Amino acid sequence: MSVDGAFDRRKDQSPAITAVNGNINGNGVTLSSAPTFCLSLNPNKEHKPDNYDDLALEYDPMLFTCLERYLPPSLLSSSRDSKLHFMRDILLKYSPEGERIRAQKHREYRQKIISNYQPLHKELYSMHATNFFVPSFLKAIHDNTEESFRSIMSEPAPGIFTFDILQPQFCDLLLKEVENIEKWVCDTKCKIMRPNTMNNYGAVLDDFGMETMLHKLMEDFVRPISKVFFPEVVFYPEVGGSSLISHHGFVVQYGIHKDIDLGFHVDDAEVTLNVCLGQEFSGGELFFRGVRCEKHVNTETQAEESLDYSHVPGRAILHRGRHRHGARATTQGRRVNLILWCRSAVFRELKKYQTDFSSWCGECQREKKVRQQLSISAVKEELLKKEGESTS
Repeated sequence: MSVDGAFDRRKDQSPAITAVNGNINGNGVTLSSAPTFCLSLNPNKEHKPDNYDDLALEYDPMLFTCLERYLPPSLLSSSRDSKLHFMRDILLKYSPEGERIRAQKHREYRQKIISNYQPLHKELYSMHATNFFVPSFLKAIHDNTEESFRSIMSEPAPGIFTFDILQPQFCDLLLKEVENIEKWVCDTKCKIMRPNTMNNYGAVLDDFGMETMLHKLMEDFVRPISKVFFPEVVFYPEVGGSSLISHHGFVVQYGIHKDIDLGFHVDDAEVTLNVCLGQEFSGGELFFRGVRCEKHVNTETQAEESLDYSHVPGRAILHRGRHRHGARATTQGRRVNLILWCRSAVFRELKKYQTDFSSWCGECQREKKVRQQLSISAVKEELLKKEGESTS
């Protein structure tokens, strides 16, 4: 993993940005054709994919489950082994050997933890929406319209949405599960991967068996909202709609003897869901300073882009991963947050071929406006010149 950019704690200027990378492989692969068949452009939404968790594979089993819907119609009814062979050939063709080796080692590491760690609250490891979420959030998701989403949300700054999401009892159970994970790590002296390159405390919940539950959280709850509010980075009708296909789920902890604050950075995600679990704390506010592409990540912040946000237990904040942000010092108590980075391999592949991101990057938008203004001024000047010549 690498950290790009410098660390700067200045509050009122635009400091250098750190690109925060998670521990799992989320970049995806480019999907193309195989010798005999091609993947379908659109997924078969009615098809129920097989489960590949019981197999020792070079790639995350969830990847095969997600990819299966894109198989040619003639293969969908084939045996699991036939479908696996087809998908594996495609992935091997486009995935470097080093990447496969790293992914395999991480799966072995994860399986070792899951085989030895005994969950404290097993009900957290499967999605039980009515027990997890507040009724207003569930109703908005059920209605699945922009109006229903906006009815439960605040948008304190463009592209930043806050809303109540988790029931207090769920937050309490997850906090106790995190404490149990910490105790197990201490008792067994197990060395675990931390959430990313900037947080030294917390745990990757996917590594402890919550991958399936968190994938459902992304697929059934974050995707519908993102499709409405972040279509430029996650919605591609030509590939079947929302392209969010992988995630990185973790908890971070701040307070005495933990991380105190978090430097100015962007996330390794297309969309980030950040939910405060508690507990009692002071400080820890998030500060946002505008959305930027890689080219403009260290440009100045405009006044309208600045926002400070105070955490409330059970309340979520949803934003683009490229929205520059950081966390101020937690001065008292202990703050724990659940974070879900949602990733799109399609967006990452397509943006390699783009130079202008004015649909979402604040600085690209400003540069486009300047070019338009200069063009209009040039046309006006030329018309005035011709008018002057015709009257002389």
